[in-house]
Amino acid sequence: MIKFTKMQGLGNDYVYIDAINQDIEKESELALFVSDRHYGIGSDGLILICRSKIADFKMKMFNPDGSEAEMCGNGIRCVGKFVYDNGLTQKTLITIETLAGIKKLKLNLENGEVKNVKVDMGEPILEAEKIPVCSDEKIIKNLKINVEDMEFNITAVSMGNPHAVVFIKNIEKFNVEKYGKQIENNISFPKRTNVEFVEIINKEKVKMRVWERGTGETLACGTGACATVVAGVLNNFIERKANVELLGGILEIEWNKEDNHIYMTGEAKTVFEGELYKE
Repeated sequence: MIKFTKMQGLGNDYVYIDAINQDIEKESELALFVSDRHYGIGSDGLILICRSKIADFKMKMFNPDGSEAEMCGNGIRCVGKFVYDNGLTQKTLITIETLAGIKKLKLNLENGEVKNVKVDMGEPILEAEKIPVCSDEKIIKNLKINVEDMEFNITAVSMGNPHAVVFIKNIEKFNVEKYGKQIENNISFPKRTNVEFVEIINKEKVKMRVWERGTGETLACGTGACATVVAGVLNNFIERKANVELLGGILEIEWNKEDNHIYMTGEAKTVFEGELYKE
């Protein structure tokens, strides 16, 4: 029997499991099962909370296809809520080890529970070879990719995981699935990529829809929102502090000029708890 918690940040939902006090085997297979919205629990993936030798906790994240991902901005906020609300820590300033490095979280409380979380997402990675992107350009601001009847200008950013940001108009009617899937798997991205389609509203607000690598379109993506603000600043479209409106809600993103770090603030909510029984 495995205890789990279903949580969501702006509709980006994951199954969370305490892997400190429970032994978890066949992680990828478990991710495939719990993510299935018909035969499993239903989620955008699986997140395990583990012990860490270099931080307060370690976060292991798996996509619905069983592949392991580096990071998830909405997911890590829920990790902060999980460890505090479940008594694994009493601290409101914590560190989380991820495949994208150690992230610092500030937990904002209301009535003894975590209401929202501010995450220091670290510095954006802009060098093409580190994102990675196959290009002779060092910084990717205008990578042209043709998909069927359209040509896209890509700005590439990594937040520990790769992102391709595309600025478009009339985002509500845009076919995210058609174009997102093909850009994700384009030969320019050797590790595939998340894809953000972004409409500029004004200097301090954008609308974004996201096609997540290995998942498909989701209601929100925290690292994608961070990459979007970076790309917007690089193209002189928006200010360094802006609200990103996703299908699941709004994230406040700031690219701090002094330390070059990205700060993301947003909600984290528990949906329900349950138990899995091994057959």
